[in-house]
Amino acid sequence: MPTARPHTATTLDLLSRAEESLTSGYATSSASARYLEASLAALRAAAAVVAARPARSGGPGPHDVWALTVRAAPELGEWAERFTAATGRRVGVETGLVRVGAREADDLLRDAETFLDLAARHLGVPVGHPPRRLAPVRSA
Repeated sequence: MPTARPHTATTLDLLSRAEESLTSGYATSSASARYLEASLAALRAAAAVVAARPARSGGPGPHDVWALTVRAAPELGEWAERFTAATGRRVGVETGLVRVGAREADDLLRDAETFLDLAARHLGVPVGHPPRRLAPVRSA
């Protein structure tokens, strides 16, 4: 288990913004918007993990947040793979070229919530959020 580390305002802000994205995702009735908010929440949680990592100098390395997350927290590797795939679909959803169903959006939202909790624990930040209820998804 990682030891508690000092947190920068940026790291804590990213975790807070990830939480806000989850709240928005749970409240929206659009499957596409829910999917996008879930993806954004996971991305912000990953960025918090990366931001808390001590800077290392030298050598070109991956600049993809998911690859950097695996470097910073290898135990989050499977989650990084999950959200790498979601990030690939995100562009299609944003442009309207890809449609997602309620089940897919709900699953991603719950996964993002779990990932945020794991990222916060990794960073030694207390996990606590209000119980959430999914808004019904309107048919497209």
